[in-house]
Amino acid sequence: MSRRWSSRSRTTRAVAVTAAALAVLTACGGGGDETVGKGTPDKPVTITFWGWAKGSKDVVDAFNAAQRNIRVKFEEIPSGTAGGYAKISNAVKAGNAPDLVSIEYASLPEFVSSGALQDIGAEFTEQDRARLLPQAVELTTLGGKNWAVPFDAAPQAFYYRKDLFAKYQVTVPTTWDEFKAAAEKVKKADPKARIATFFPDDPTTFEAMAWQAGAQWFKAEDDTWKIDTTDPATTRVTAYWQGLLDAGLVHKNASFSPEWTGSLKNGTTLGYLGASWGAGVLKGTLPEQSGKWAVAPVPHWGTPASGMLGGTSFAVTKDSEKKAAAVEFAEWMSTTEAGVKARIASGTSSAFPAATALRPVAKQVFDASYFGGQDIYALFEQAGASIDAHWAWGPTTGTTNTTIKDHFGKITKGGPGIADAVEAGHRATVAELTRRGLKVEG
Repeated sequence: MSRRWSSRSRTTRAVAVTAAALAVLTACGGGGDETVGKGTPDKPVTITFWGWAKGSKDVVDAFNAAQRNIRVKFEEIPSGTAGGYAKISNAVKAGNAPDLVSIEYASLPEFVSSGALQDIGAEFTEQDRARLLPQAVELTTLGGKNWAVPFDAAPQAFYYRKDLFAKYQVTVPTTWDEFKAAAEKVKKADPKARIATFFPDDPTTFEAMAWQAGAQWFKAEDDTWKIDTTDPATTRVTAYWQGLLDAGLVHKNASFSPEWTGSLKNGTTLGYLGASWGAGVLKGTLPEQSGKWAVAPVPHWGTPASGMLGGTSFAVTKDSEKKAAAVEFAEWMSTTEAGVKARIASGTSSAFPAATALRPVAKQVFDASYFGGQDIYALFEQAGASIDAHWAWGPTTGTTNTTIKDHFGKITKGGPGIADAVEAGHRATVAELTRRGLKVEG
């Protein structure tokens, strides 16, 4: 049941419907009249930019060196779910937010609904948007307005230690049934080793699994949000991962924690269920393991498919008076060869650009020797083409994910499980939507 990126009509219909439910929310979005232009060499405009993606400082340095009209001051902040979003929200409330911020697609509707951002449609024109993947543009178009410049897509991928798979004679799994069998074989070969890790601190990885299976948690019809986390796809994924945990077939460590990194270093974790950007993470985290890793499509339920895990956009905060300059910089990062090269040349980014014409550039710049020269961008292209186009994000991602994360942390064998966490997330989401005065079913 493969849904392709090229299924634009289906995606457009889904986004159009979602836009109807978001219209009431976007009415309170920041309006920010432009008071400062793009600057001149004699009188440059200085903007501030907060982000966390690998290579961001390199991109800022390259941009500042390439022209004199706009000067960018960069501040690295924690990733969104690790405190970055809270920092941005608090700065907006305090009236001292930066001009430009990184926001993942999943969290954009919540920032829009809270009035934290400006509509950038006048600066980010139809001609500009035409250079980018239509579906990525649609993820940043809410209530008929354009709220951010898309940077990348983030299809799922499975990274694995090819040397250890060979040592234990484990075949790279293509389906989830094969993944479980491979997990059993890894544990049997080395009682301390596991094929992968369940991240109790990261609901987005689990959500990508549900997305891949065909789930649709958020659905907008007319002016009502319909929330469904008990559909067959989610139930299937929930039961599957609960089974892996109960059988001790995967580790349970926080993502990117010392425990997780240590298990990769000592070979007791053989694989990583991540996204396209994970290639840069591994390369930057484990440089000593160059040549030992390979990438495969994420296992599927019968037909190749992928969800999207992350994906970054750049948005202008509501009180910025430098919108034109901020958007120009955002577009330079996302749509120019120089911008993509600067990020990937840092050596720790494997960005898969939303600007489709720049993917060959990304492939050329990324040093694939870490993966034995494997053409990982060809694999990302195939994965991106199989992303289910029906998934949409709701305006309460923070509430949903915080609740699920809290309950994931309580999972114990014979005690609270994944299903309990998802149910709690459902209840919290419905309650938050209701509190905001929105119509909701679920």
